[in-house]
Amino acid sequence: MKATQALHDLGQSLWLDDITRDLLDSGTLKTYIDELSVTGLTSNPTIFDNAISKSNSYDGEMKRLMKAGYSGEALFFELALQDLSRAADLFAPIHEKTAGVDGFVSLEVSPLLAYDTQATIAEAKRLYGRAHKKNLFIKIPGTKEGLPAIEEAIFSGVTVNVTLLFSSDDCKAAADAYMKGLERRMAAGLDPDVRSVASIFISRWDKAVLDKVPDALRDKLGIAVAHQAYRDYRTMLASDRWQRLESMGARPQRLLFASTSTKDPRAPDTLYISALAAPNTVNTMPDKTLLAFGDHGKLDGVLAPDGGNCEEVLADYEKAGISIAALAAQLQKEGAASFVSSWQDLLKSIETKTKALN
Repeated sequence: MKATQALHDLGQSLWLDDITRDLLDSGTLKTYIDELSVTGLTSNPTIFDNAISKSNSYDGEMKRLMKAGYSGEALFFELALQDLSRAADLFAPIHEKTAGVDGFVSLEVSPLLAYDTQATIAEAKRLYGRAHKKNLFIKIPGTKEGLPAIEEAIFSGVTVNVTLLFSSDDCKAAADAYMKGLERRMAAGLDPDVRSVASIFISRWDKAVLDKVPDALRDKLGIAVAHQAYRDYRTMLASDRWQRLESMGARPQRLLFASTSTKDPRAPDTLYISALAAPNTVNTMPDKTLLAFGDHGKLDGVLAPDGGNCEEVLADYEKAGISIAALAAQLQKEGAASFVSSWQDLLKSIETKTKALN
């Protein structure tokens, strides 16, 4: 049995962190679904930038959209919605089979809106309505300004992938926003079954401290943070607050492990897949990591509901001079800035290609 199948059988969803028209046209995504147990997909500006700038697969459609008056950001969203709609259709049988738990694809609102609550709300509603796909998540960052947007989007019936989470506290804030949205729906007499995932970024922790800690602590911080988040996630599911919501038909905001490609050349290429197995969670990964895990991956066990020794490991990092809370805030700020930079690169690529096609 392939390791990908074993992970799927354990109850964890494997999602691909990639989307290109070539991936769809060549049948590669369908192969990943059939042979590597892939049950969903995520995207981001960098992925689309690479897809559009390094391929001529979009040229014909871009010409058509340009003639119809599209340009810049509007043109991008048309292309992205086309790709993600096709991917959503491929995952639709999984979505139906799992009663709406799995089989999702994700589209991000403009990162330029990360600190603008009202603009994020408006854009999330617009994109979700434009897509007409029940298995599409709208990605909203879990920033201070993003949290009320998440609550409002959930209340409005928009399914949300909360992104840019780096700590357990970030995940708890995202869960609180999610539950507030559901509680408002219940108070208004609306169905509380609106799905969501909370994406916590893992590998960036280890990359940030790679040259700042002794070898004994190398590549252990991200996994410890993930353990802590999973422990607190399980605690939340056992809370009276959540139990009341679930009794009325709500479904959990699943924990999603993102940024799981290995950044340390000395570490195994499947490090964050093998170490983060847990039922009713998601692990999203790029093609290279997915193929590596399918080829030679092994499970290192299952995450402990009590967090295992995560607190001891985190304490060791504190003793080594790493402030976990300060680093979490720094990583979220840097992540938001990185997304903005990627977005601007994407729009530049579209502008360059537009001029070339003209």
